[in-house]
Amino acid sequence: MIFAKIDFINLLPFHVYIKKNIRSNQIKSIIQYKKSYPADINRKFKKRKVDSAFISSITSRGEKRLNLGIVAKNDVQSVILIPGIPKDDFQSETSNALAKVLDLKGEVLIGDKALKYFHENKDKEFIDLAKAWKDKYKLPFVFATLCYSKNGKMLEKIIKGFNKKHIKIPQYILNSYSRRSGISNKNILEYLEKIDYDIGEQETRALKKFLKLTK
Repeated sequence: MIFAKIDFINLLPFHVYIKKNIRSNQIKSIIQYKKSYPADINRKFKKRKVDSAFISSITSRGEKRLNLGIVAKNDVQSVILIPGIPKDDFQSETSNALAKVLDLKGEVLIGDKALKYFHENKDKEFIDLAKAWKDKYKLPFVFATLCYSKNGKMLEKIIKGFNKKHIKIPQYILNSYSRRSGISNKNILEYLEKIDYDIGEQETRALKKFLKLTK
């Protein structure tokens, strides 16, 4: 099974879980090798160069998926819009589409660079897109869903025991992500409290609404 990895902080608990619970060194090495940003992984998945991945919500239409994703219940800090001249973030199709659905104009920033901007520019004007969605539709926002083209039963078995609350991120991994992103360990852990992964009834409604609005 070729699993692609979005190499952002928001999936850190999931990848710590995978590292601890997948015994096959071959699968572990594939997960590490097939890593990129969301829009690139979307293309690889559509071309079936990878078997499964967290796929941007706007690209997940019609794909087989499990009830796991990247979810923001309210504000998220890592998907923001700086008001002004419209500029998409090449790394994320869903976030660009979300700004358009909300009729907000400006530069879209996602991922670790957006989180760094959030902490370094609190005196500047910017809009948290997940919070803007929640304020307008009273629903959480689903940024990505765990999709697969084959080996669905294997994938379901792998993720069965995943529970964010039970994942302790080792200090050396936190330190590594902090050095790479320029974000403190404390801010990384506070940020991860804002991320959920289970897709339940509310999240399913939110996903359907977003896909309807972007059809």
